[in-house]
Amino acid sequence: MRREYVYLKVEEIPKHYYNVLADLPFQLDPPLDPETMEPISPEKLLAIFPESLIEQEISAERFIPIPEPVLKEYAVYRPTPLIRAAFLEEYLGTKTKIYYKYEGGNPTGSHKVNTALAQAYYNKNSGVKTLVTETGAGQWGSALSYAGKKFGLEIKVFMVKVSYEQKPFRKHLMNLFDGTVNPSPSNLTDFGKQFDESHPGTLGIAISEAIETVLKSQNAKYSLGSVLNHVLLHQTIIGLELKEQLKKVGLEPDMIVACHGGGSNFGGTILPFIPDLLDGKNIDLVAVEPESCPSLTKGEYRYDFGDTAGLTPLLKMYTMGKDFVPPSIHAGGLRYHGASPIVSRLYHEKMVKAVNISQEEVFNAGRIFAQVEGIIPAPESAHAIAYVMKEAKKNDKDSIVFTLSGHGYLDLSAYSINGK
Repeated sequence: MRREYVYLKVEEIPKHYYNVLADLPFQLDPPLDPETMEPISPEKLLAIFPESLIEQEISAERFIPIPEPVLKEYAVYRPTPLIRAAFLEEYLGTKTKIYYKYEGGNPTGSHKVNTALAQAYYNKNSGVKTLVTETGAGQWGSALSYAGKKFGLEIKVFMVKVSYEQKPFRKHLMNLFDGTVNPSPSNLTDFGKQFDESHPGTLGIAISEAIETVLKSQNAKYSLGSVLNHVLLHQTIIGLELKEQLKKVGLEPDMIVACHGGGSNFGGTILPFIPDLLDGKNIDLVAVEPESCPSLTKGEYRYDFGDTAGLTPLLKMYTMGKDFVPPSIHAGGLRYHGASPIVSRLYHEKMVKAVNISQEEVFNAGRIFAQVEGIIPAPESAHAIAYVMKEAKKNDKDSIVFTLSGHGYLDLSAYSINGK
């Protein structure tokens, strides 16, 4: 058994994003206007998104070209490697081959950069001067700050307060790229002022603060790091590369696994494999979410707001409810009350599976992975690792692939708090 790396050349970076909506045997339920409860018009969305991204949100085109300036920036860190986890296999004593697609080797350390660069480009092209967003653990805020620096945009970030306090180096990273970050709830918005200073914050509250800021600003738009169709579209570059890498080693995995919060990492990994599933291939696509915020496994499938204040359109998704305040878990990027409409519908149709994992299991798995594979995984990514380890121990699968969506070098305090 040996460590194995599967690389693609820079010239092999996908030139198009894959739009799964073109191939699904059903249509998604449309977003609803909260004022009329009718399908929202694209014109209303222009208040918070540029026209180009709204077009991608509703597009039925199978492949959407990646702009050349975005490809140029992708080439800084893409293609990303597919790695055989030989040391983990040895540790587990399993015959199952384990591979992981490593998305942590980029300027801010997580898969979020894939859509941040695209969104920054499209907004810049539309004449936008400022992007406002939320972030949980800080990976998205860091990624958008980096992308904003690359494309000349001002970036303002509302960071969930508990993560703002737990992960100080994420703030420093955003500041390094000239991003401005404030804890949420904050006293900068009318909505934020409604909460007590001791409130830990949620992604739903932070989204509300970001949108309120956009609606009161000039030449500003809102940018979201997960959930929406165009975000998952940009992330399909992960799964598209993965398909080519698997071809190079002649591997058809029994299972593909990724952690799940809002759905961008999971969707980006598995959506390019949906056509294979529709063609009858036997492959399990598994979303792994935290036990304390189990939107897919314990949420309701219904229309709900994407934010706590009710400023967003209503989306048909699995949700814990817009007012749900999850425990202050250390995988802050997964503390979202809802799930992507695309992922939600796939789960509802039983085309993908979902499980939830306890925080103790997650950090134990992350610690083992760091010790045997030499990469400290982000706590979010460690959810996937924990489930893969369980499955590999069964010894009933030939191969499992998972996405290691980011490194955890800025999350060491979480490992310390959850230490033995």
